[in-house]
Amino acid sequence: MTVSLSVCLSLSLCLSVSLPACLSVSQVNFVVCQLCALLSAFWFRLFLHPSRTRPVVRHVVATLLGLYFALFCFGWYALHFLVQSGLTYGIMILTGVEHMHKYCLLVALGYLSFCQITRVYVFDYGMYSADFTGPMMVITQKITSLAFEIHDGMARKEEHLTPGQKILAIRRMPSLLEYFSYSCNFMGILAGPTCSYNDYIAFIEGGACRHRDLEPHRKANGKLRQSEPSPNTEVVRKVFTCFLSLMVFLSVCKVFPVERNVDDDFIANTPLYAQVVYLYLSMLTTRPKYYFVWTMADAINNAAGFGFNGYNSDGSPRWDLISNLRILDIEFATSFKVFLDNWNIQTAHWLKRVCYERCPYNPTAATFILSAMWHGAYPGYYLTFLTGIIITLAARAVRHNVRPYFLGSPAHKLLYDIITWAATQIAVCYTVVPFVLLSVGPSLKFYRSVETTGRRRHEDTRLISVVLTSQSIKSLQADAQSALHKNSTTDTRGNSLLPHTHTHTHTHKFKNTEETLSSTHHCEVRKHQREDNR
Repeated sequence: MTVSLSVCLSLSLCLSVSLPACLSVSQVNFVVCQLCALLSAFWFRLFLHPSRTRPVVRHVVATLLGLYFALFCFGWYALHFLVQSGLTYGIMILTGVEHMHKYCLLVALGYLSFCQITRVYVFDYGMYSADFTGPMMVITQKITSLAFEIHDGMARKEEHLTPGQKILAIRRMPSLLEYFSYSCNFMGILAGPTCSYNDYIAFIEGGACRHRDLEPHRKANGKLRQSEPSPNTEVVRKVFTCFLSLMVFLSVCKVFPVERNVDDDFIANTPLYAQVVYLYLSMLTTRPKYYFVWTMADAINNAAGFGFNGYNSDGSPRWDLISNLRILDIEFATSFKVFLDNWNIQTAHWLKRVCYERCPYNPTAATFILSAMWHGAYPGYYLTFLTGIIITLAARAVRHNVRPYFLGSPAHKLLYDIITWAATQIAVCYTVVPFVLLSVGPSLKFYRSVETTGRRRHEDTRLISVVLTSQSIKSLQADAQSALHKNSTTDTRGNSLLPHTHTHTHTHKFKNTEETLSSTHHCEVRKHQREDNR
């Protein structure tokens, strides 16, 4: 422990000096702890392998290392992790399995919300660093998932379970050591991701690889499969992805600030297309930090031997059991659903298992509300998820009614994909801006600016159409008058072939039309000027 402490302190000092101001001290400590956790994960897999180490030893070491890293990062605030976990375990033991999953959800989410509200409104509003409620969010997912899985395995009949619930159901109550190892292990205590209890126990006991090598033949495409594939290649790839993500974030974190989207001068003096492009770029540059955090967490679990998910068709091992995102699928998503399905994947699984599949009324709205409560006390979170409900329902309707018309040919399908990609990215940016701005005032100002800009462009279009229509009517009037003058000849009796009153009537109608259009034109100009002045 002394060696680990000195390593952590040395790395923290070096990184705090070398990294730019984009990262705070607490965030530097977080990066240092994750790097130390990565090294510890290799040691854990090589020297405490389940083939020569009892599960109880692996449980103890994983738990102690997790609490040590938590203390280094968050100090005595890490005690909240033990309090939250202890409260819910007491509920599991003391209450019946019929309703304990509901009590655990209420207590865990309530304690998390209490800590989030205290941190935001008592200590430091807007402190967007590595705060102690981040790990509590992951612990909340784990202990509530465990409660629901115990309820499914011990209180419900198997025929009433879905296929997914049957796989995850737990048939016995975990011991206290198993419980704390699952919720506070060093691989996932800082940044997750969450995982099922059965998968974690299989990893600790050494049955994860055997459990997922289900094919009768261990040979694919001429390559002999190993009984336990090495994660080293996958870990190197993910660490390289983390390095690129961190470099990109540090390079552009100050170039495209999200706050500029609500700057008065920017809104007033920037064309609409430039505002949309800047909105996309500003939100794009916020994503690399999430790519770094979640990919590093995935690499740590893989380095420890956790995350094996069977084999690909070419015989290569898959290490995506608890992966939290797919970067390319996010950046090239052609629908709102595809974006959400590949972003924060394990949280989406948790929301689906504890809320969406079990809520009897309007599960979509209930899931978004639960997600907002879980994320924290900032009002911007609730604006984001309320907007997300509308965007999700609208995207479903568009996909259901419009997409079939573009499936006739590859060219039409390509055109549809391009249009929906652009629409998806804009919709995601529009939805997520309050999530980044956090406060109500700037978020509503952003929404108003989008509405005002769109209305102004609409008025410009109407003004142009009125002017063009007015010019067209004047041209038609001149042509008609010329035709009337040409055809107004007399018959042999000296009577005009075209009565004078008829000509006067047409001329009067044209005059009325011209006066109406002229009045409309002036009204549009005055309205447009008022909008510009405002």
